Amino acid sequence: MNMDDLRLISITVNIVSMLLCILLACLYFPKKRILTKENSIYSALLISNIISLIGELFFYLNAYSGNETIITFSEKLYYSFNSIWIFLHTVYILVIIKNDVKAKFFNLKFLTKKWLVSISLLFIPILIFILPIQHKFDNGKLTGSFGAGSSFMYFWCILLVLLDVILVIIYFKKIKKSKAIPLMIFVLLLFIEMFLGVFGINLLLITFPMTIVSFIMYFTIENPDIKMIEQLNMAKEQAEKANRAKTDFLSNMSHEIRTPLNAIVGFSECLLDNKDLDSDAKGFANDIVDASHNLLEIVNGILDISKIEANKMEIILKEYNPKEVLESLGKLVIPRIREKPIEFKTYFTPDLPGTLKGDVGKLKQIVLNILTNAAKYTDKGEIVLHVTCVNDIAKRKSVLYISVKDTGRGIKENDLKHLFRKFERIDEDKNTTIEGTGLGLAITKNLVEMMGGKITVYSKFGEGSIFRIYLEQEIVRMEEDVKEEETVNGQVKTYEGKRVLIVDDSKINLKVAVQLMKDYKFDVVTCESGYAAIDEVKKQDFDLIFMDIMMPKKNGVETLNDLKTLKKFRTPVIALTADAIEGMEEKYLQAGFNGYLSKPIDRDMLNKTINKFLKGGKK
Repeated sequence: MNMDDLRLISITVNIVSMLLCILLACLYFPKKRILTKENSIYSALLISNIISLIGELFFYLNAYSGNETIITFSEKLYYSFNSIWIFLHTVYILVIIKNDVKAKFFNLKFLTKKWLVSISLLFIPILIFILPIQHKFDNGKLTGSFGAGSSFMYFWCILLVLLDVILVIIYFKKIKKSKAIPLMIFVLLLFIEMFLGVFGINLLLITFPMTIVSFIMYFTIENPDIKMIEQLNMAKEQAEKANRAKTDFLSNMSHEIRTPLNAIVGFSECLLDNKDLDSDAKGFANDIVDASHNLLEIVNGILDISKIEANKMEIILKEYNPKEVLESLGKLVIPRIREKPIEFKTYFTPDLPGTLKGDVGKLKQIVLNILTNAAKYTDKGEIVLHVTCVNDIAKRKSVLYISVKDTGRGIKENDLKHLFRKFERIDEDKNTTIEGTGLGLAITKNLVEMMGGKITVYSKFGEGSIFRIYLEQEIVRMEEDVKEEETVNGQVKTYEGKRVLIVDDSKINLKVAVQLMKDYKFDVVTCESGYAAIDEVKKQDFDLIFMDIMMPKKNGVETLNDLKTLKKFRTPVIALTADAIEGMEEKYLQAGFNGYLSKPIDRDMLNKTINKFLKGGKK
C-alpha cells in the first residue's frame, strides 16, 4: 500500500470520526443535565476531540502542498488538542477515583483543582507551538515528522496513558463497574495507539480511538439521562439516610420520654388508690395521669408519622375479637368525657364475626384516634360508635363499616380538604385549649390506606361530624369464643408465697413496679442489672420475672439468653420496656420472652399478664 492510499484512508477515517463527534455533540449538549466536575470535563473532551479532528484533516489535506508553514501549523494544532484530550482524560479518571473511592494514595483534591487544570491546558499547546517540528519530503510529498515538538507530544501522551493504566488497575475493584470497565477499555486503546505511534505505525490516526472512547463514555458514563438518574439515586440515598437518622432519633426519644413517664403515671395511679388522700390531691393526681397520657399520645404520633414517611410501617396480622376490641376502645374514651354532658353510645351488628384476622394494633389506633378527637371537640350531646359489616362467608372476608358520630363543633366545608394533612389543626385560634399536634388524623388516614381501606368524613359546622372507616378483614370464625374471664371488673387476685423478680437499671422504675405489685401480695426481689439478675436466679427460684430491655453492659435479651442456659430454668420472663414502637412485641416474643409489657405500665395489661402466667390466686 503506497503513501497516497494511506493518505486517502486517513482522510476518510478522519471525516467519519468528525461526523460521529458532531452527531455526539448534537445529542449531548442540548440535553438538560446536572452540572458536575465529571460532565464538565467530558464536555471539554468532546470539544477538544472535534478541534483535534479539524486540525488532523487540515494536516492531511495540506500534507502534499509543499507549504511547510501550513503543514507545521496544522500538525501543531492537531498535536496540541490530542495532548489536551489525553490530559483531560487523565483528570477525568482522577475525579472519578476521588469521588468513588476517596483515595488517599494521591493528593487527588490538589491534582484536580480548577486553576491547576486550567494552567496545564494553557501550558501544553504553548509548549508544543514553541518546540520545533521538522518534516521529511519525497518528491514534494510528506513522508514523516520529527523534532522536539513531535517527541514531546508522543512521550507526554504515553506518560499520561501509562498513568491512566496504573490508576485504573489499582482502583479497578473500588470504582463502580459501570465506570471501571469503560475506563479500562479507553486506556488500553490509547496505550496501544500511543505505543504504535512511537514506531510510526499508527498513521497519525490517534483521533479515531479518541472518538470511539468519547462514544463509549457517552453511552456508559456520561449520558445525561444516566447522570440524572445517578444524581436522583444519590439524593434518594441521602434522604433515606436522613429518614433513618430521624427515625432512630425519634425511637430513642420515645424510649427516653417513656421511662420518666412510667414513674409519673405509676406513682400518680398509686396516689389515686390511696383512700386516705383528700379529694383535691386525688384531682391533682388524676390531672397528672391525663397529662401524661396526652404526652404519650404526642410521642407515639410523632414516631408513627416518622415510620410512615420512612416506609417502615408493616402490616402485622393477628386474630382478634372485633366486638371485644372495639368495646374496650369505647371504655378508654369515657374517662376523657369526664363531667361533660355527653352520652356515649355503641351499636354492634348481630352478624359481626366472632374472630377476625388483621392488624388489630393499627385498627385500635385508627378508631381510638377518631374517638379521641370526638371527645376533644364535643362539649355536649352524644358520641356514637356504630359498627356493622358485610360478610362473604365463601371467601372468608368481612368488610367492617365503623362510624363515629358526634354532636361537636363540626368542620367548615372549606377546611375539610386540610383535615388529613400533617400538623394541620382546624380553627386553631378557637381551639387553643385542645391538646395535640395535628398528627392524629394524618396518621389515621395513612394507616387506613396501608390496610387497603378508606376513610371519609361528613361534617356540618356547629352541628357535628361523622367519620366512616371501611376495612376488609379475614374471617377466622363467625361464632364468638366463650372463655372464662380472668378478671372481673379489674379485680386483682392475690398470690401469697409467689416470688417475683423485677430487673431494671432505673431505681425509680423499680419503685414504680414494686408499688404496682403490692396488691398482689408477692414476695418481690429487685435488681439493677442483668448480671445481678442471673446471680439472683442462681440463688433462688422465681415464679415470674419482669425484665427491662435497654440496660448497660448486658441488656435484657442477652440476660434472657444466659438464663436459658441454666439447668432447670423454666420461669416465665416478661419483657418490660419503654421500647414500645410497632412490632416490638413480636420482636421480643421471637427473642424468647414469654410476654411483653410496655412502659408506662398499663395496670389492666399487667393484671392480665400476671393472671395468665400465675395460677391459683385468690379473688
